[in-house]
Amino acid sequence: MVFQRIDRLAIELPKPKYADPNAAAAVQELLGGRFGEMSTLNNYLFQSFNFRQKKKLRPFYELVASITAEEFGHVELVSNAINLCLTGSTHPGDPDAAPMKDAKDKRNTYHFIATAQTAFPGDSMGKAWTGEYVFNSGNLILDLLHNFFLECGARTHKMRVYEMTDHPTAREMIGYLLVRGGVHILAYAKAIEVATGVDVTKLLPIPKLDNRVFDEARKYEDQGVHRRLYTFSDRYYKEIVRIWQGTHPSDGQPLEVVEGAPQGGAIPDLDEVPEEFAPGISAEDFFEIAKRLQRSAGL
Repeated sequence: MVFQRIDRLAIELPKPKYADPNAAAAVQELLGGRFGEMSTLNNYLFQSFNFRQKKKLRPFYELVASITAEEFGHVELVSNAINLCLTGSTHPGDPDAAPMKDAKDKRNTYHFIATAQTAFPGDSMGKAWTGEYVFNSGNLILDLLHNFFLECGARTHKMRVYEMTDHPTAREMIGYLLVRGGVHILAYAKAIEVATGVDVTKLLPIPKLDNRVFDEARKYEDQGVHRRLYTFSDRYYKEIVRIWQGTHPSDGQPLEVVEGAPQGGAIPDLDEVPEEFAPGISAEDFFEIAKRLQRSAGL
């Protein structure tokens, strides 16, 4: 498995008009919690690496592999949402004036002490993400059942964090991931049905609440995002069509396999934070670096 990185986010995140560090602390659960994007990514990553009989069970392998690729983008998306929620939390000033004094009263001071107001691979209480969250039994049915449960748990947590914060950036991200997570839940349910004949889709949705209840999720469903499963490759993983087929249970519209990746949006360019000494490059340093780069290029 070789990954190709695209310099785009899964979607365009709105530039925040105000900072909300406590929202960022809550959103950390969706990144580094047990049911966060770090867990979905690494569960599927190792399952795809360790998948037995890839040729014989190709559609199932390709399903896990293609969703793995999407989860890389989800980790990046949640991280950027956290970064934007933190943007503007403090202001430059003389060190003796304690320019970050207010940070000590925020719920997660780790954001200010360790990461210069950016995301980290941990949960909403500051506990580091752990590989112990990875489940890879080697049994295909058990792993698919686990993945279905993992995505349902992730959906529940997203809905709860959505209700905890009204920050526009956080809600935009959560709305999109509710829709995409719903795609993954349905994909694993359909894979279980193909493999066993058991219709797990009768359990959906979990929790019993339609995505369209959420304003920021409804618009993505209107665009058909809930019906598309991406290959994240222009050449491989096309056999997922043998699983991702039929109609969506919520609206009866046809499911669609899309070769490649979503168009996405621009990745935010974070401003310097002098009070955090980040990135710690002055204007003079920048011009000197530019000169060295020009010299190395023979210009």
